[in-house]
Amino acid sequence: MFDLHRLRLLRELKHRGTLAAVAAALSYAPSSVSQQLSQLEAEVGVPLLEPAGRRVRLTEQAEILVAHTEAVLERLERAEADIATSLSDLTGTLRVASFQTAALALVPTALGLLRDRHPQLRVHVTHMEPEKALPALLARDFDLVLAEEYPGNPNPRPSELEQEDLLDDPLRLALPHPADGQDTDGAMAALRSLAGHAWVMEPEGTAARHWAMTLCRNAGFEPDVRFETTDLLLHLRLVEQQHAAAFLPDLVWDGHSPTVTLRQLPRGQRARRISTVVRRGGSRHPAVLACRDALLHAVTLHSGRAEGGTPRTHFERGSAKP
Repeated sequence: MFDLHRLRLLRELKHRGTLAAVAAALSYAPSSVSQQLSQLEAEVGVPLLEPAGRRVRLTEQAEILVAHTEAVLERLERAEADIATSLSDLTGTLRVASFQTAALALVPTALGLLRDRHPQLRVHVTHMEPEKALPALLARDFDLVLAEEYPGNPNPRPSELEQEDLLDDPLRLALPHPADGQDTDGAMAALRSLAGHAWVMEPEGTAARHWAMTLCRNAGFEPDVRFETTDLLLHLRLVEQQHAAAFLPDLVWDGHSPTVTLRQLPRGQRARRISTVVRRGGSRHPAVLACRDALLHAVTLHSGRAEGGTPRTHFERGSAKP
């Protein structure tokens, strides 16, 4: 029988890409990881790694082993959920990753609910954009990730992950100057009117940047992107001080009144979808269920404070294990 620990190292190598990354993530020496994988090769009786420049890649037989390892780990994750369900209260640590606006507008309220209902549960929250957080979820660095999906830019959905929609968060055009009058010319005209202005957008390679660039190009212009950051509060500040135009989600206001002039976007581009994502097999864990319910309740409370995201499902009190 193959050694599960060594199989997990092989799986880590697939998800993290290098022996050094595996060693750093697991606090091992790279030589120790290499030695363990050599021993696994001896157990299996076939080569599992082959050179790829200065790195290594998995052989076909290694990929087969990783697929079976994923199935074993999923079953073990279900066993962990069953054990946790049998206990009288939630304990241990739940590791959550969230992007900025959800972390500011929803996560603190959810944390308060979890603290009141499950005081023995330790929740560790990391601010991380979905582009990095979702691969880290696959690598088992997190248990739950808050992710965003922009119109016309669906996220990849690996079969190893399960996604549950949380809310639709409206997106709006933020003008870098006071409004001249009513928005009578239409969404596309409002967007085109900013063709000559500076813009602030999220960095290249993010889903938000791809969506924003596509939207501007469909309006017939190439935006002059002078500022790049994932910090949407900085986006807002740059608009407030008339340095740049931006696309801002309603969650950025966190229930407060907007401080800049906003315009609607063209139809089909008016909301991003926010969801919670977990590994397949982990959705039954009572800590995950409790966190998802708390986030849904946070959405309900947020929607009650201001006109913003519309909940896609409703919080049901008592649906998490007490």
